Amino acid sequence: MLVATLYNGHLWAVAITMVTVLICILMHYEVSLRLWQHLETSRRSLRARFLMLSFVLFGTHVAQIWLFAVALALLGAHPLTGDLVGMASLNFLDYVYFSAITYTTLGFGDLVPTGPIRFTTGTEALIGLMLITWSASITFLEMQRHWSARRER
Repeated sequence: MLVATLYNGHLWAVAITMVTVLICILMHYEVSLRLWQHLETSRRSLRARFLMLSFVLFGTHVAQIWLFAVALALLGAHPLTGDLVGMASLNFLDYVYFSAITYTTLGFGDLVPTGPIRFTTGTEALIGLMLITWSASITFLEMQRHWSARRER
């Protein structure tokens, strides 16, 4: 009975994590694709294009952090998937805070995941690193395009 109960909790954690990862990757792809297409045809100044690039990518990362916070809160409400320990009671913004420090791999350690929810937090750190790197690559490519255009003048 105990094994079946633990197995159920793990299945929920894996399922919710995989759905969250899928949504985050698709979101990042769609935003990046549309942003890049817009930047290619934009006649705005470098400053305006770079500001738009920065704020859109930042907003995308914030949305992904909040998406993982929702996943963590859902798992935290399920009795078999574990929770975050370190505070007497958690509210949703505590999940957002924990998601942000996990996504960015900062990891203060004031909140600690226990149980199957650890799978979600480990996966969030990996996907956060991947998506932040993806954004850094897009930023570099835009700056490279600007530098090339300046050299040609």
